[in-house]
Amino acid sequence: MEQKSEHIIIIAEAGVNHNASLQRARQMVIEARKAGADYVKFQTAVPELVISSVAPKAEYQKETTGNSESQLDMCRAIHLPLSAYAELARLCREVGIGFMSTPFDLVSIDTLAEIGQDYWKIPSGEITNLPYLRKIASKGGRVILSTGMSTLSEVADAVQVLEKGGIPRRDITLLHCTTQYPTPMTDVNLRAMNALRELGCGAVGYSDHTLGIEIPVAAAAMGARVIEKHFTLDRNLPGPDHRASLTPDELAEMVRSVRNVETALGNGQKTVAEAERANIEVARKSIVAACDIKAGELLTEENITVKRPGNGISPMEWDNVLGTRAIKDFAYDSLIEI
Repeated sequence: MEQKSEHIIIIAEAGVNHNASLQRARQMVIEARKAGADYVKFQTAVPELVISSVAPKAEYQKETTGNSESQLDMCRAIHLPLSAYAELARLCREVGIGFMSTPFDLVSIDTLAEIGQDYWKIPSGEITNLPYLRKIASKGGRVILSTGMSTLSEVADAVQVLEKGGIPRRDITLLHCTTQYPTPMTDVNLRAMNALRELGCGAVGYSDHTLGIEIPVAAAAMGARVIEKHFTLDRNLPGPDHRASLTPDELAEMVRSVRNVETALGNGQKTVAEAERANIEVARKSIVAACDIKAGELLTEENITVKRPGNGISPMEWDNVLGTRAIKDFAYDSLIEI
């Protein structure tokens, strides 16, 4: 069955790497567009509705931002107000890149529903949040679901909630993900994308938290239909996610590499490529005279052989040529005719 190459959706994850600066967020939209991404994605949240006052930081957050403030205080300092996202969506439309933002609470879902976006992006941390999943499903539309920190059965449960809420499986894309910043290569497990395919959703992709670009490119080669990758304007900025993010130049290189893989995947049919067609005659061989042969002489394994070029009788006809008589004189190395 013919497999047609499809466009891989590349999401440049700005997240909260703007550090609550609307000006920086606007610049990230511009840089994502310049890099060639299909979407730039932010994170929308009312921190007090997402994080309790006693919630600890993750270890990677402690490493990148210290331990002098709570997780709640950290998030208060790096999130934009809800009013900022409509402006960012307008800017995306103006410059020609898709807008997307991940909601982390029910109020943020309503805010983004009013703005409108092509996909709902559900983060890994909400995969077991039943009220949240039901709220997303009630809004309708297409869903991209990250699956970090989850088992296959937990993913299946979340998909079932969305489906019962009115989102068809064909409109759900599952992203394999490892929720660690940065993710060690030993914990990437790209083949888990194959397990996610067993759930029968519309597509499978990959959300990457490794350093560099090689793993997203590998995911594209393995059939990921969506690639998501964090980027930042400056890895030296304070904040939890900058260290595992690409710079704009690196993001552009990742996009180029993924597009090259996308093109190279082709349609799955084994045919002669146009680029190699002219080399058939040069690289293949023909049946030629191994010595001077007189007309009427019997053609044997002693007086014929196989050599380049390939514009004569194919060596696959060897058995049919042996035992016949030369129809004319053949000089050494000349193409045999019958």
